[in-house]
Amino acid sequence: MKIDILSLFPDMFTGPLTQSIVGKAIDKGLLDVEVTDFRAYTTNKQRHVDDTPYGGGAGMLLQAQPIYDALDAIEAKNNGLGKVILLDPAGRKFDQRVAEELANEEHLTFICGHYEGYDERIRARVTDEISLGDFVLTGGELGAMVVIDATVRLLPDVLGNAQSAIGDSFSTGLLEYPQYTRPADFRGMKVPEVLTSGNHQKIAEWRNKEALRRTYERRPDLLENYELSAKEAKWLREFKTIEE
Repeated sequence: MKIDILSLFPDMFTGPLTQSIVGKAIDKGLLDVEVTDFRAYTTNKQRHVDDTPYGGGAGMLLQAQPIYDALDAIEAKNNGLGKVILLDPAGRKFDQRVAEELANEEHLTFICGHYEGYDERIRARVTDEISLGDFVLTGGELGAMVVIDATVRLLPDVLGNAQSAIGDSFSTGLLEYPQYTRPADFRGMKVPEVLTSGNHQKIAEWRNKEALRRTYERRPDLLENYELSAKEAKWLREFKTIEE
């Protein structure tokens, strides 16, 4: 996958995108990331990339020109831009489904904003607008890092075990089931016997049930659009009975 990032603070990406899973993906040649400082494309003599909004108002807006010219340069270099993603509070809320969708793309281009907002004409070059949630960050860099991390780990061969991503919270529509490792007894807290039984069918059933239980207890909103199997529906009734 090719990822281009437009940012006024390219050094912010040096650590997060060179460490852990993302860093290993780059080392393996599975990922190519390039960060462009779009200030380098301004035609303003003082190298300003922002200006006051027409009609008045507080704050400064990013100008269209530097971003357009930076996008033109990236497009010419790569013979395309792929999906152009604007990190913006007005965008659709980012979740695991969006990460899975983006992981199928060959090229992603992120625009990280700052100041009060963007000149509206910048959106003419955008294919997707994404928000992490109902809060405001200082800039789009942290948002881009989160989206990139969640997306890259889903690429083929990035994780050591491909099954890891499949069992993650939200990938199945449920939160992830509880997990344990050695020792089997830690300060009187014991691993559930079923997990040490060697019976893979019972283990799979236990995990499914506990994933449903955790989701019901902690994120019941996720069950609103989740299609329950007959067995899951029975478990859910059981949870509700115990609660009552």
